[in-house]
Amino acid sequence: MSERIATVSRDTQETRISVSVNLDGSGKLTCETGVPFLDHMLDQVARHGLIDLDIKAEGDLHIDDHHTVEDLGITLGQAFARAIGDKRGIRRYGHAYVPLDEALSRVVVDFSGRAGLFMDVAFTRAAVGSLDTQLFWEFFQGFVNHAMVTLHIDNLKGFNAHHQAETIFKAFGRALRMALETDPRMAGQMPSTKGSL
Repeated sequence: MSERIATVSRDTQETRISVSVNLDGSGKLTCETGVPFLDHMLDQVARHGLIDLDIKAEGDLHIDDHHTVEDLGITLGQAFARAIGDKRGIRRYGHAYVPLDEALSRVVVDFSGRAGLFMDVAFTRAAVGSLDTQLFWEFFQGFVNHAMVTLHIDNLKGFNAHHQAETIFKAFGRALRMALETDPRMAGQMPSTKGSL
């Protein structure tokens, strides 16, 4: 299998973002977004997904975090789509349940070629640190639309919003890891009866 790496840049009047991914990495993160809690969450994705991420983002944070968070999801999704290639031999589906103290989340992903986000999370606070919890949906929507995946995110339990978010991002990383793993029994076959994804 060829290296599954990609670098994508996005430059708008609101943000300037560069994302490099190695889907077969060791979980290393280099990240400068200007949004500390988002950096913490991206570290969970890298570490638990065993994905190397190098992210640089400059955005109009003097307005708020919205454009930076959304555009980072978009750029990350584009990088994943480019790095994964034609998807031959991957498991395609991934899922994970992750607890953190009282919180428990489930994330299920399908590298289906169809964008769909189904997120059922009732955050118990409006913000974690300075990050508006509504922006998590924007991040995942950007990722889904550009990675072309179906993504189900459910927070099943939790009253601490930090824990809720952290279980989601850890489970997201682990679900990605499972879906992106090569399956030796597939022997390079397309994981779809349609013959393409």
